[in-house]
Amino acid sequence: MATSRMFQILILTFLHYSSSASILAANSTYNVLSYGAKSDGKSDCTKAFLTAWGAACAYASPATVYVPSGRYLLGNAYFDGSSCKNTDITIQIDGTLVAPSNYNAIGNTGHWLKFEKVTGVSIRGGTLDGQGANLWECKNSGKNCPTGATSVAFLNSNNVKINGMASLNSQMFHIGIDGCRDVSLQNIKISAPENSPNTDGIHVEESSRVSITNSRIATGDDCVSVGPGTFDLWVENITCGPGHGISIGSLGWELNEAGVENVTVKSCMFTGTQNGVRVKTWARPSHGFVRNIHYQHLTMLNAENPIIIDQNYCPHDGNSCPNQSSGVKISDVTYEDIHGTSATEVGVKLECSKTQACRGITLDEVVLRYKDESSTASCDNVVENVAGVVKPLNCSRA
Repeated sequence: MATSRMFQILILTFLHYSSSASILAANSTYNVLSYGAKSDGKSDCTKAFLTAWGAACAYASPATVYVPSGRYLLGNAYFDGSSCKNTDITIQIDGTLVAPSNYNAIGNTGHWLKFEKVTGVSIRGGTLDGQGANLWECKNSGKNCPTGATSVAFLNSNNVKINGMASLNSQMFHIGIDGCRDVSLQNIKISAPENSPNTDGIHVEESSRVSITNSRIATGDDCVSVGPGTFDLWVENITCGPGHGISIGSLGWELNEAGVENVTVKSCMFTGTQNGVRVKTWARPSHGFVRNIHYQHLTMLNAENPIIIDQNYCPHDGNSCPNQSSGVKISDVTYEDIHGTSATEVGVKLECSKTQACRGITLDEVVLRYKDESSTASCDNVVENVAGVVKPLNCSRA
């Protein structure tokens, strides 16, 4: 009898805690539909999303903002983390977030979806549709147009994860990482037409410990662009094309600009891109630097400039580059096991600064072909030998 009574107490206790756990789990998930969002692609859902975000921020334990399937129209949405109590928020997106078709609705704001000063935010799944076609048409026509907006940007944030997200037709950059630490981007799919201007896939600057892996990027500008102040960046297993390749730069516009250091680009494929891997600096005085860069196991398929260092960048009339010489110091750059085909005869261009020659450039197992022959190389202002080339590329140094 006592045993039976004890068993009943245990069952009741278990049911009590199970019920409490279920309520807690229910309370920690914030469905945007519960806050007035409509999945018709026409109703403005900005307020509903921000209200759901605010509720998750006020909850001090792990929480989820849930976006069910459907299309959700959003204007400029600012997800502020400065007063957020929660450092473990997951945004689970099963639907598509749609920007306004009228680009003036976002205009020159710079960001469509902006996360600032957040910690421990994860975005899982979902599609962002930036609806940038009308703005691209305006820009390509030479008219006076708004600059447009990055589709999703993280600013001054830590411990950010984005996994399985797709971004289509962004007005400008698709994903921006600025002033962040410990960021992981995995299984990202980015798509925009080849002629879409300034639609960089993923842009990173003033950030450290960032990894970009297992992603497919097809766009009208750089697949991945790296700005000043970037340290400890890992890029692996990226399929790039169309686009302008993976670029460090443009650097050196400011005199006291921060440098770029410890970057690895590994096991990537470039198909029909304007460049493969590029380092680009303005032909202006600067105290910046690029050092400890590793390019490994890359495949080029008809890339126009598979390997390029361009320290003579000055795309306008030259007035912005008064001395025509870059002050950015480039050193310790390794190109290892880079093979495939070049769309141009010169597969390797190392055009270094007249006043700050490149140092410590190593090419190891670089085998590039142009049509049925080996490609050639052009090297200017490389003060040390270009060492370790398995297949000589006839590189002359000025």
